[in-house]
Amino acid sequence: MVSAIWPGTAYPLGATYDGAGTNFSVFSEVADRVDLCLIEKDGTEERINLDEVDGYVWHAYLPTVTPGQRYGFRVHGPWDPAAGLRCDASKLLLDPYGKSFHGDFDFSQALFSYDLDADDLASGGTPPQIDSLGHTMTSVVINPFFNWANDRAPNTPYHETLIYEAHVKGMTQTHPGVPEELRGTYAGLAHPVIIEHLKSLNVTAIELMPVHQFMHDHRLEQLGLRNYWGYNTFGFFAPQHQYAATQHAGGAVAEFKTMVRAFHAAGIEVILDVVYNHTAEGNHLGPTINFRGIDNAAYYRLMDDDKRLYRDFTGTGNSLNPRHPHTLQLIMDSLRYWVLEMHVDGFRFDLASTLAREFYEVDRLSAFFDLVQQDPVISQVKLIAEPWDVGEGGYQVGNFPGLWTEWNGKYRDTVRDYWRGEPATLGEFASRLTGSSDLYEATGRRPSASINFVTAHDGFTLADLVSYNEKHNEANGEDNRDGESHNRSWNCGVEGPTDDPAILDLRAKQMRNIMATLLLSQGTPMISHGDEIGRTQNGNNNVYCQDSELSWMDWSKLETNADLLDFTRRVTKLRAEHPVFRRRRFFEGEPLRTGDQVRDIAWLTPSGTEMTAKEWNSGFKFVAMFLNGQAIPAPNARGERVVDDSFLLYFNAHSGPVDVVTPDESYGAEWTCALDTADATGVGELVLKAGETTALRGRSVLVLRKTA
Repeated sequence: MVSAIWPGTAYPLGATYDGAGTNFSVFSEVADRVDLCLIEKDGTEERINLDEVDGYVWHAYLPTVTPGQRYGFRVHGPWDPAAGLRCDASKLLLDPYGKSFHGDFDFSQALFSYDLDADDLASGGTPPQIDSLGHTMTSVVINPFFNWANDRAPNTPYHETLIYEAHVKGMTQTHPGVPEELRGTYAGLAHPVIIEHLKSLNVTAIELMPVHQFMHDHRLEQLGLRNYWGYNTFGFFAPQHQYAATQHAGGAVAEFKTMVRAFHAAGIEVILDVVYNHTAEGNHLGPTINFRGIDNAAYYRLMDDDKRLYRDFTGTGNSLNPRHPHTLQLIMDSLRYWVLEMHVDGFRFDLASTLAREFYEVDRLSAFFDLVQQDPVISQVKLIAEPWDVGEGGYQVGNFPGLWTEWNGKYRDTVRDYWRGEPATLGEFASRLTGSSDLYEATGRRPSASINFVTAHDGFTLADLVSYNEKHNEANGEDNRDGESHNRSWNCGVEGPTDDPAILDLRAKQMRNIMATLLLSQGTPMISHGDEIGRTQNGNNNVYCQDSELSWMDWSKLETNADLLDFTRRVTKLRAEHPVFRRRRFFEGEPLRTGDQVRDIAWLTPSGTEMTAKEWNSGFKFVAMFLNGQAIPAPNARGERVVDDSFLLYFNAHSGPVDVVTPDESYGAEWTCALDTADATGVGELVLKAGETTALRGRSVLVLRKTA
């Protein structure tokens, strides 16, 4: 029993242990009364009425409560779904600011505030009074103190950044070098063998798929599946406890911090994929676990004509309501917590357009963007938008404010189309290669605003992109209806696995072509985990529910696809060593100086002359690009002029060879091969003089470095 109850403070929200006791604070504008419920290990409950209220924030300080204490809230108030009011004191509610959680959900009637047999939410009456204690998770008070030692953020500039998108469990679950008890965990991800692999790829930032505490869907569990990806958040301050090797209450927090510290020591930033657009409570027939029961109308966007229902811009049943000041505060407090307390280096915002909807339309001047812009903490970390949602007008590539970078969906589509041989893509392909100035320059942004990617968690892997024309998602239990049907992929002649050596060679070369294009484009490249070793999902382009070998990294491919790994390392090294491939500013295309006709960039025909409008529009699937290492205008961090080698890049998407002539001596007198995708590991021995002819093999990339 609690021996003393002090008034406490309204801020900070959540449960905050200060070394002596714990302050509890929760917002609810609709509550008539709020009970803090302390849950013991034997399941018994002690209820404490929070009678201190300031600005709709209910609070108390308990001087005897320490880390490890499990707790929840019960909110007493109106039940009127037609008015958007869903208070139900029979539900033990999780803390929206909870830093750690314990247990699991059983999806029994106890979690739902309506009769499951009726399969509908009545507008009147009262909900079934079935206590959810014992059927739901509990929040846990954590120890916030941690020895960060000399941890320092790498603060890698965008133009030097190479992002590696990864899944905590999938990355380590089968790695033989990770101790079995650490596989699938934060500790496993921070193991030296994983960090060494990333360093060998010159990765500067690991982008983790959702690690905020999320719920596994009951429907998927009934099918024997799981919510593997984790885009089903209910705890925006807590690391997913199932990814912790240490399963004691609150252990995930310290383990996550230890992981971040290890990555930082290796010079690798940690970026989180965050899902502030919706929660795991789903639509009006979902369970009541926290937000819905605390203040439904404040946390969610409700339909104007029927407030029982939720406005859904996400395709998941609900949308968070950033128009409400307390919801907006929760998002900002969460972001700040992960930077200041967990030391992460940035965020990738899932379906970010949803956060920009003030009323219905996406608004670049929304309160969320305003707050991020002026926040002294959040404005200084990496901010990456997935610039679309499923609502009308949701596709917003190129339209985010100046601080933001964006997943460039147009880059993905164009590169896929070019290498599968689609006509009329040459001009746009050139634009994407050079940083997509058509999308980002008008808002004062630079090439690094374009997060270039060809594959990601959502869709085909790189190996599947060149092996399948159609999705094969039958294992998901939805009769292959889920997932994207228009993949812009090409199977190279046979659908799926084959023993044909010619097709296997072509697929391997196509993977090298795409990887080389990605890593040598201006902008910020992102590699999807496993693409460097040819990871396959057997044609499944939507493994959100596949927590199995189908979605995990198969580390045996380190040996079977060693050539692709060597090739990827070669290209990432080329990018890291040469600033001409990662310019800070867009190309001008003008003479370098008066009287000098050699530009910072030039587009060339196979004959070595400059492209004309007619040739751009000819449908010819070949282009050569000259990059002038002497014409990099932006200085380095010390204000010094940046000088690099000059390069010729040849892209041939034709099936057959093309004879190419190196340009005249004004560009360079001698050129030496730096990369050739026609070779399994990218090695080439070619040396050419100005005006010399060579045959560029079909479907290949050739990179020449000026050596004289």
